[in-house]
Amino acid sequence: MKTKMLVIAGSALVVLSGCDRSSDPGMSLQQGTSVGQLTDSARDSAVTAYRAMWNVFADVGVASDPNSPLLGRHANGAALDKLKRSLQSDRENGFVSKGKPLLDPMVSAAEPHDDPKKITITDCGDSTNWLKHHKDSGLHADNALGGRRLIKAVVDKQPDGVWKVSDYAVHEIGSC
Repeated sequence: MKTKMLVIAGSALVVLSGCDRSSDPGMSLQQGTSVGQLTDSARDSAVTAYRAMWNVFADVGVASDPNSPLLGRHANGAALDKLKRSLQSDRENGFVSKGKPLLDPMVSAAEPHDDPKKITITDCGDSTNWLKHHKDSGLHADNALGGRRLIKAVVDKQPDGVWKVSDYAVHEIGSC
């Protein structure tokens, strides 16, 4: 089943391309994974990277700068590509973002369990106060809709020990 992804905010929690649930990062908790037993360090590091990615994205969205070196601090791979594509699209269409998302991330899976290298985060992000605006007039974009929506993200521990978001999917308003 295809789910059309919407823009969460300003510069947009990405002009996310469509994705189906089978390719959605972390759609289910792996059998045998007890999230409650994760080390605080791994959980905290993954959640911190996730929050930081969206905060940087909101900050960079004020100018719709797809080339900002800040984007790669907390994201890589497909996640970084999605952020850049969204910002590029906003720039081409004359949009900027204003505000910040409200996030409520929770770890929903970890691999491997005893020493996680990949953590899946489930969030019900709220973009009510993080919307797209026309750069020239400052008015809300016609399709600037805010609200709560399901976000699934994969955060990977890099070889240097830094955690970065490698992929994410944002669902429609009202999906959580």
